[in-house]
Amino acid sequence: MQIQSAIALVTGANGGIGQYYIQGLQAAGAPRIYAGARNPDSLKEIVASDPDRILPIPLDITDEASVKAAAETYSDVNLLINNAGVGFNQRLVPDINFARVRSEIEVNYLGTLRMCLAFAPVLKANGGGAIVNMLTILAKVNFPLNASYCASKAAALLATQGIRAELALQKTLVVGVMPGTVDTGMSKDFPPPKVAPEAVVQAALQAVIDEVEDVYPGEQAQEMQAQLLQDPKAVEKWMAGILAS
Repeated sequence: MQIQSAIALVTGANGGIGQYYIQGLQAAGAPRIYAGARNPDSLKEIVASDPDRILPIPLDITDEASVKAAAETYSDVNLLINNAGVGFNQRLVPDINFARVRSEIEVNYLGTLRMCLAFAPVLKANGGGAIVNMLTILAKVNFPLNASYCASKAAALLATQGIRAELALQKTLVVGVMPGTVDTGMSKDFPPPKVAPEAVVQAALQAVIDEVEDVYPGEQAQEMQAQLLQDPKAVEKWMAGILAS
């Protein structure tokens, strides 16, 4: 798939990595980009940069009706980028906030799943296309200081694998993007190294072009993936040791 022919829809377009996906798609020549957000007014600055190609759309991925309406209305989409996410940097044992846990699950896992299922028929009708799911290397090993977020992303990773298997027959590429710490507001309290959001987007879009199913943007993610393949228990123990440091 070439980005120059992509009719793209980006969820969570108004924050985090979302705005960088919009810019990356612009630079790559995508002819139409649907920028999704709960409040489309928050996208005014992004849309102003290229109003002929960037179209703001109301979209709440936690709302079944909102997702269904989007799939019915924007039926020309052939590249779905599930970028919307939320994280509260909370541990599981001390003073856990279950409302926040539910929010992470609802957005990061169920919201991503809901979008994939709603747009699968759309992508099929448009020749297969591609889905990009923004995950994290922490979907593969828990970071206890942000444990509930990791659990929600682990669920999204396994859902990504299941969706990939089911949509293979309709020739839909499903890409899982698993960076380490990305230099956005969500990770402002985390130490370096951090990968630039532009680099994450570039790697994700290149994966679509090259038909790569799993991509690990940044040196941190690539090193952790290599360590997980070699000795996953050692990585788990190292992560657990952060609580004692």
